[in-house]
Amino acid sequence: MNAPFAPQSAPFHAALADGPPGARAVWLRTADGVRIRAGLWRGGDRGTVVLLPGRTEYIEKYGRAAGELVARGWSVVSVDWRGQGLADRPTADPMLGHVGQFDEYQRDMDALMTLVADEGMPGPLMLMGHSMGGCIGLRALYRGFGFRAAVFSAPMWGILMAAWLRPVAQIVSALAVPFGQSLRYAPTTSEAVYVAASEFPGNVLTTDRPMWDYMRAQVLAQPELGLGGPSIAWLRAALLECAALMARPAPDLPAICALGTVEKVVDPGPIHLRMAGWARGQLDLYPGAEHEIMMEGPADRARFFDRAAALFDANRG
Repeated sequence: MNAPFAPQSAPFHAALADGPPGARAVWLRTADGVRIRAGLWRGGDRGTVVLLPGRTEYIEKYGRAAGELVARGWSVVSVDWRGQGLADRPTADPMLGHVGQFDEYQRDMDALMTLVADEGMPGPLMLMGHSMGGCIGLRALYRGFGFRAAVFSAPMWGILMAAWLRPVAQIVSALAVPFGQSLRYAPTTSEAVYVAASEFPGNVLTTDRPMWDYMRAQVLAQPELGLGGPSIAWLRAALLECAALMARPAPDLPAICALGTVEKVVDPGPIHLRMAGWARGQLDLYPGAEHEIMMEGPADRARFFDRAAALFDANRG
């Protein structure tokens, strides 16, 4: 892979990220011409964790997560996927999360991995993916890149929706393109940014109030980081990608998949099924935890990063 152009300095809200000192952000240009943003935290020489965020997310949200990994001896890189954070947004409505096909995210992954190589980030490479980042990351494992091990947090290997809504979503998404509706918001979603429009009681992301306040403060201070619901086209692409990934055998590398027992965002069923068939994988359940295990209470966060670091350390050689 050849970098389309030399990375250029990009904005980074260090105070909001609350991560390790010395972080920097750069612009990258993908093979299809989309400008995305990457963040780098150098601070550990044990190797590099490629941390893949979920839908709606951005690199500042993982400042504290980067701090946990740097404290355990690892350097970290992360990314604003196309259509979110400060990356290029493809539609006239900047709050609409949209791609036409999920392989578009793999072009972002190519650009990110080229950056890792060009920057001389320390090896070996480990993958960590949350939610949609877990979906993109699983596809990336099949493509190579030389990852030694992977840790997933509530990966989007299936989309949780009410039983009545699933056939509706499938029909609506299938008809959207021929009827010119693919850029409408997916059913039950809108332009609202979840953490900005919601209150802590009853939220589906975390049971930890300080971490909720951390996430909410970021999008209130910098609204351009926020994102609303996905397009119907994104929903169709996501359903197709999840089905395609589930039809493949598990990759042959060590993995841990962390999942909260009160998960309400992604579908736990495919996660249990996938990990039951992952010969070198382990499903790690977090009692009472919600979707954002890296944003849960101190005990859950320590457990998650300790176990991730132990897996990575065991597979450095």
